[in-house]
Amino acid sequence: MNGLLFLCVANSARSQMAEGLARAHFGDSVRVQSAGSAPSRVNPLAVAALAELGIDLSAHTSKSVDTIDPATVDTVVTLCAEEVCPVFLGKARRIHWPLPDPAGAEGSEEERLARFRDVRDEIRRRLPSLLAG
Repeated sequence: MNGLLFLCVANSARSQMAEGLARAHFGDSVRVQSAGSAPSRVNPLAVAALAELGIDLSAHTSKSVDTIDPATVDTVVTLCAEEVCPVFLGKARRIHWPLPDPAGAEGSEEERLARFRDVRDEIRRRLPSLLAG
């Protein structure tokens, strides 16, 4: 695997956390990107959840899938659960991890942050499997 792309709709939470976690996990051995079909802004709770692990997302921005060069991607991971995932037109291996969007969580800030942590930890748990296939 040389190029890895994480996709969700807004490129604000799941795919941003996946990008940060994968960069920390794989280092310079894999080109890691994220994007969305309707990019918005990086969710501050995604930034906070990764900061707890020493990963800085504060300079990240949401990007459109249309800006990704297909030649830089050989594996695409879609992270949508309850919404329609973006389509990537390149010739890449496709993997689907249906994870709930923590940005839709309600409750106190601490309860919402707990949802981001849950998704963060599940992404982190799954990352090693990307090298297996």
